[in-house]
Amino acid sequence: MLKPCTRSKLAGSATMLAAICLGAEALAQPPGPASDSLRLEEMTVTARRQEESLQQTPVAVTALSGNLLDKLNVQDVSKLGQLAPNLVITQQTSSLNAAAIYIRGIGQNEPAANAEAGVGIYLDGVYIARTAGAIFDLVDVERIEVLRGPQGTLFGRNTTGGAVQLVSRKPGDEFGVEAKAGYGSYDDWYTRARVDTGQLGSSTIKATLAYLHRERDGYFDNELASDEEDPGSLGSDSVWLGVRGDLGDSFSADFVLDYSEREGAPVFFQMVAANQDVRKFYGQSPSYGGAPFVVTGTRLDDGQQAPFDDRFKSDSEVFGSALTLQYDLSEALAIKSISAYRYFNQDTICSLTGSGVMRGFVLDPVSYAPVGIEDLNGPYNCNNAPQRQDQYSQELQLVGATERWKYVGGVFYFNETADEYNSQRLTFVLPGGTAGLNLAPVSAFGGETTSRAIFGQASYRPLMLDDRLEVSVGGRYTKDEKTFFSSAYAEEGDQDFDNASWLLSFNYQLSDDLMGYARVSTGYKAGGFSPRSAVLSSFEPEEATAYEAGLKSEWFDKRVRANMALFHTVYDDLQISQFLADSSGSSAIIVNAGEATFQGVEVEVAALVSENLTLTASWGYTDPTYDEYLYRDPQTNELIDVSDEARFVQMVRNNWHLSADYVFPPLSFGELSARLDYAQSSERYMFPLDRETPFNEEIHDPGQENLSARLTLADMRVGDEGTWEIGVWGDNLTDQNNVGDGIDFGGLGFAGKYWLQPRRFGVDVKLKL
Repeated sequence: MLKPCTRSKLAGSATMLAAICLGAEALAQPPGPASDSLRLEEMTVTARRQEESLQQTPVAVTALSGNLLDKLNVQDVSKLGQLAPNLVITQQTSSLNAAAIYIRGIGQNEPAANAEAGVGIYLDGVYIARTAGAIFDLVDVERIEVLRGPQGTLFGRNTTGGAVQLVSRKPGDEFGVEAKAGYGSYDDWYTRARVDTGQLGSSTIKATLAYLHRERDGYFDNELASDEEDPGSLGSDSVWLGVRGDLGDSFSADFVLDYSEREGAPVFFQMVAANQDVRKFYGQSPSYGGAPFVVTGTRLDDGQQAPFDDRFKSDSEVFGSALTLQYDLSEALAIKSISAYRYFNQDTICSLTGSGVMRGFVLDPVSYAPVGIEDLNGPYNCNNAPQRQDQYSQELQLVGATERWKYVGGVFYFNETADEYNSQRLTFVLPGGTAGLNLAPVSAFGGETTSRAIFGQASYRPLMLDDRLEVSVGGRYTKDEKTFFSSAYAEEGDQDFDNASWLLSFNYQLSDDLMGYARVSTGYKAGGFSPRSAVLSSFEPEEATAYEAGLKSEWFDKRVRANMALFHTVYDDLQISQFLADSSGSSAIIVNAGEATFQGVEVEVAALVSENLTLTASWGYTDPTYDEYLYRDPQTNELIDVSDEARFVQMVRNNWHLSADYVFPPLSFGELSARLDYAQSSERYMFPLDRETPFNEEIHDPGQENLSARLTLADMRVGDEGTWEIGVWGDNLTDQNNVGDGIDFGGLGFAGKYWLQPRRFGVDVKLKL
């Protein structure tokens, strides 16, 4: 049940929603007959695996159009956390592709190639299994859907937090060319082009080819590297191909292919904390001819960061292909097949020193005999290569609808292999800080996963109550088989898991523009093996039961849209990644810490205030509580409950987003518009237990703010049918020192973090023919 204080907060949010709507009424009064046809853009989503209006879908979902994403220059998923309530997306330290994605406080921050996610990512209906390869360029997106809360029935395993759906733009019916180029701070430039063939000859086949090139220098000036090798630098090439054929009245085929190649230097990992022994040992480096040891909690914009074997850059590639076939058996039933293959491969340099090449007095790591003064391996560096994963999936669906029924059911098959080889180099500081050990441990592991599922969901509108009531029931059964190996031990792991998830939902159309819903659903996150543990360590599945109620409404002739959801979710065997670092390198163990309850609220409002001005606002609030967190005390080897001290990882209690979009009166040669966005989020911690990570407080994110603006002159004519536009923009205009991520190497005596990009400006030009 909701705690009394939380009831008050949630009731307050409902009052706030009403106040926003009442305030919007005053703003949205029609200025005159000419504005009666004005409407907010109607959004279509596939949150229930069929196309439906956003306002008719009884799911907490945020839909972001491709036009909005293009206007905001969103080129990968890392910025989405600023645009949707209760969503956090963080690019992980040292990786060009790995993301920590959390919805309502649930996700996964373990970047290993075979670590299970807590939020499912789907590209054109295809599950992307690993967050280690989740950040890739969004070349040509029609919309992005953020589904909040467990989605175990229709989307399956590893969606206990929710799901993010990326939907690509389909090939156009007519020939067309679109190109865009931009340039900004830190020599950040890109070019993007799309060509639509239209229908080829007399056939019904049409295709689209899109290409994106990006380059930027780093935003930390590394004195040991060139500008293009500075931390935060990036160069990428991405291609997207789509082909569609309507082969008769009842049969269609869609083939999509995406490829992305990235190269760049990971962000600057700045040392912000160290114990006395570490400070003493590395502090002697300048007297031995080495670089100084830099430890400061104040953000640095220049300095030194040592390479790994003379390398500063990492590289990666992501490839995917999918074939979707659909045959309409009748007007009320279709069969659909989705066959897909994906892989990613990355070679990652992680230089986590925050300093240049340091020197110190070292001992032989075996005999402890003095070796003398040497270049140091640390504090910590590594080369994770190769880190790779490939997957094949096959899904068969029966989809249909009648006047009173909507239904979808099917079977799903998934198989993947993943492995990585991590060459680590570190300097272990001995007690007293007078000497150290140069060490080079290796961590290599991998495994295979096979998953099978059968699922179905049906919605029915009974004759009673004027067709305003809809009842939905769904279920899914999943069987997982896993194998695992590691260089840390000789034995191999082999485990099977199964789960039955279900959903019961009611939604009622209170009026033509007001719908209320209530649902109970469950979700399942697969069990498995801790990929970076020193011993074979398995963990059980995580299960969630979510209770959710919401309102979806439109007001004032569809000029105001106000949606709200309240949720209360109980997690059993919650999976927590506990990071460790010692002389054997970095490691982590995933444990079923116990039980937790998450509850909160989400509000999204959009108002077409006038013919020229549109305002939007969103707010997410999450209030979590550990009911139990079992921890094995290394001193006593006893299990103790530490729920009163444990933190929730990568979770923010509050996040806001506000925007204003104004279109100026028409000009003789084009349309001028201005947009302002402001996003804010509360503090965020990187690790659950301070007793394991003593610098957790020093590396935590105290909260983020981002103010961005854009001025666009569009619809300028080129020839008879073409148009072009030019825009200028600024991001992080108040120059906030927003924290990205951090790592606490507590067992090695130090910790660091990285900051996101400072204030930036840019210009872009777009052409459509």
